[in-house]
Amino acid sequence: MELILKYFPNLSEAQKGQFAALYALYEDWNAKINVVSRKDFDQLYLRHVLHSLSIAKVCRFEAGAEVLDVGCGGGFPSIPLAILFPDVKFVAADSIRKKITVVEGVAKSLGLQNITPHWGRVEQLPQHFDYVVSRAVTAMPEFVGWIWHKIRRGQKGSLPNGILYLKGGDLAEELAATRMRWDLYAISDFFEEEFFETKQVVYTAK
Repeated sequence: MELILKYFPNLSEAQKGQFAALYALYEDWNAKINVVSRKDFDQLYLRHVLHSLSIAKVCRFEAGAEVLDVGCGGGFPSIPLAILFPDVKFVAADSIRKKITVVEGVAKSLGLQNITPHWGRVEQLPQHFDYVVSRAVTAMPEFVGWIWHKIRRGQKGSLPNGILYLKGGDLAEELAATRMRWDLYAISDFFEEEFFETKQVVYTAK
């Protein structure tokens, strides 16, 4: 929890309480449904919560913005972002039912009113969004094919509407295959922990 306050010192008391509750909630759910790797569960705040929040260092969402998290797993990055941006609407989508069960349970326990879990393929969602976020769910050309038509043009945050994707390693070949322009933000520019040395937020505007 100290790790979150180190980089986000201006949280409200309600937000501090929600972030502090995450460890026990995920520990309980993980015992029933394994959604966070047991080998790094002790690093939940570093490897999952803070990693998710790196998106907020790249783009601040405006109140009323609508954000889709594709392949949300147990709720990363959408649940930490929903705590940080209480006036932003999130849809957390995953095709695996048990993962959505965890998102539903955690969101309910936290009292998060601004996140809607969705079980199913994102291609079947009827609505459009201002931003799409995700954490290394598939190769970028395939990912773009899934969601590009669901992003509306405009600007509902500090960057124009588009994709904000958490990924590590050398992405040059994968991004080139999309034939789109991408901006890469090194997470190590925001967070000093060694874990983030090779990790990036990859962004493109609609």
